[in-house]
Amino acid sequence: GHCRLLCKPSALAQHLVRSLGRSAALRGGRWPWPCWPQLQMLWQLLQPPEPEPVVARELLQLSDAGLVALDWLVGPWGAAGGGGGVSSPVLLLIPNAAGKVSGGLLQLGLRALERGFIPVIFNRRGHNGCPLTTPRLQPFGDPGDLREAVTYLRCRHPSASLLAVSEGSGSGLLLAYLGESGSSSRLAAAACLSPIFRGRDWFEARMPWLYEWPLLLHLKQGLSRYAGALAEVVDVDRLLGSRSLRELEETLFCRTRSRPTSWESYWERNEPLRDADEAAVPVLCLCSADDPVRGPPGQSLPRELFRSSPYFFLLLTPHGGHCGFPRRGPGRCWAHEAVLEYFRAMAEFLRTEERRKGLPRPR
Repeated sequence: GHCRLLCKPSALAQHLVRSLGRSAALRGGRWPWPCWPQLQMLWQLLQPPEPEPVVARELLQLSDAGLVALDWLVGPWGAAGGGGGVSSPVLLLIPNAAGKVSGGLLQLGLRALERGFIPVIFNRRGHNGCPLTTPRLQPFGDPGDLREAVTYLRCRHPSASLLAVSEGSGSGLLLAYLGESGSSSRLAAAACLSPIFRGRDWFEARMPWLYEWPLLLHLKQGLSRYAGALAEVVDVDRLLGSRSLRELEETLFCRTRSRPTSWESYWERNEPLRDADEAAVPVLCLCSADDPVRGPPGQSLPRELFRSSPYFFLLLTPHGGHCGFPRRGPGRCWAHEAVLEYFRAMAEFLRTEERRKGLPRPR
């Protein structure tokens, strides 16, 4: 269609261009209002998944006694291929930084389940009903908890490929993990839907109120459940009275009672792309030029990263809004099909390279 792939020339890039070029996902049904990104986003986020997925929750205790929740999509069993097998690829789904599991993310999990993947949603501390057992939440780009979850998934499914997809601001966590872990990430491939690349600029620029206020209220509602525990480390009245996402983030992680820090120092440790040069896993970033949440593409897209790194691929479309990418017909979001096609292409490329070089498959 009108999509463009921006990347450094390589054999992997050529294979990806051929695979996506043959895919019907990028030639999906037309959206009747292509110039209304706000409507595209709301239509995608407010539509419930069909059918409603069945989820089995597992709580994972971390090294500091904190908890994260892993929600395994295990049904409906009527879905073709539901459940996967012993060596089926595990797909880790990462919601946005507010912990909101959107209908679009669940729909992607159902599509993956139908195709033999084992989808599981990663919920941060205190998010989406996960108990907060320590007075500590996860900063924007701190991949420590995600690293422990990935290690657990690798131990539970030792013979399966491990893949990851993030949505919106949750991509800051995935990108930080890939950069900090380098070749030890244990992931075979990753994808980001409408990622936020520059965290500090995003918080300081602020989103349109139509998006910021619902997100802010969702965060406050979740934090209010743990007001007693958080009172030990932060000013809860100031936290719940925050009038912007930046004020809430600064109160929660910078103006702490025990270890206060500056806004600048916080982002030195939490910028998603701070170690991007160390990433050693193929990452497909699906972005829309009219994304009203990320901001103008000229300032918010790190084009030089995609031109210089052999591991980063930018699939840029003129219309699609934020995590919307709508189309008519089954699936409703062509980006989901593109992500699953990308993972299939990556697996095919790796198998071809192993046969060509005569490398043994990792045990």
